[in-house]
Amino acid sequence: MRSFVVPLLALAAVALAVPPRAQPIDPPSGAVAGGVGLSDSARVSLLTMLPGDAVYSLWGHNAIRIADPASGVDRAYNYGTFDATQPHFVLRFLSGRLNYLLDTAPFEYELRRYAAQGRPIVEQTLDLPPETVRALYDLLEVNALPENRDYRYDFLRDNCSTRLLDVIDAALAETGRPRVALPPIDTTSTFRDDVRRYMVGDPLVDAGTALGLGLPMDQVPTRREAVFLPLALADALDGATVRGRPLVTSRDTLFWIEGAGLPSPAFPWTTALAWGLLATGLAGALGGRRLPTGLRRLGRVADAGLFAAAGFAGTVLLLLWTATDHYVTEANVELLWLWPTHLVFAVPLLRAELSRFWRRYALAAAVVGLLSVVVWAVWPEPLHPATLPLALLLAVRAGSRSRGKT
Repeated sequence: MRSFVVPLLALAAVALAVPPRAQPIDPPSGAVAGGVGLSDSARVSLLTMLPGDAVYSLWGHNAIRIADPASGVDRAYNYGTFDATQPHFVLRFLSGRLNYLLDTAPFEYELRRYAAQGRPIVEQTLDLPPETVRALYDLLEVNALPENRDYRYDFLRDNCSTRLLDVIDAALAETGRPRVALPPIDTTSTFRDDVRRYMVGDPLVDAGTALGLGLPMDQVPTRREAVFLPLALADALDGATVRGRPLVTSRDTLFWIEGAGLPSPAFPWTTALAWGLLATGLAGALGGRRLPTGLRRLGRVADAGLFAAAGFAGTVLLLLWTATDHYVTEANVELLWLWPTHLVFAVPLLRAELSRFWRRYALAAAVVGLLSVVVWAVWPEPLHPATLPLALLLAVRAGSRSRGKT
């Protein structure tokens, strides 16, 4: 069951919500640019928190630090928090309509918090003139006010990383400078490819999230969109410039913990399990009628459980597509074989003999499942390795049950 709930939990945990891209950050009405007590020695840096073990932390995190010893300011600004007490929180959480917040905290607090989580912090000091630093500070302070701090989170295009680049660009524009020029990137990597690199250490989350993501994740991001992940933003800023000058003047690891960073690939047990189940299903299809009555009855129960799980998964995927604002779950090709109606089909599968209607249903499921596998063989986008054996397993078992008796 967990493998089918994982897509929803993984997506919701990082709040894959929302409508079209939010507008770039502009000074809210009443903002006062150009000075709230910062000295010319104030500096700005990007903080990058490395990935953690929890699902919501697999992709890392970013924040902006503004430090000015002369005025005593040393604060971190973080666009990645939410208020669990907001009205209808659970409904907003599940439907993709959860607002996120700009939060502020003393830098030392953030340092201790991530050290306790075992997540090192990398700091990149940015080369920004004093007037731009003050404009950035003003923007962040005004955006952190209760009436301004919430926004509709978009995992790909308006999140805790992209917002930081947007607010730096806004401060540059306010002081008459061009926005940050990012270095070129690999133009073949898709959103799905970028996300999956962070899940290789947890095969179940990897497989479950792959099931839950639709065709929008197979788009190749633009250069600006490619910084939607925290480590990607940090890497991009290392090669970024403003008016031809490097934006980053230094990069330091504030503390390190052995074993931190991107996860090492784990044994793909979900794929191995899928192939093992396919082998068992094939064996049952080839010799099922020669098995003792007790084993055939057990096979019917197993088939009912298999199709019930597939139907439940299909129902979740269909709801993620049609009933939520999680646009990255739209146009999900996994629904070619994960039919929501399999949930109903599981009930007659418990009988020793299927009716004519359900035999035809089983035959249709087998044919469509096999055709899906053929299509995927030439599909231009990569599929999760566990998909093919699971789709074949459903096709084989449906084909076996289409004969009527087991």
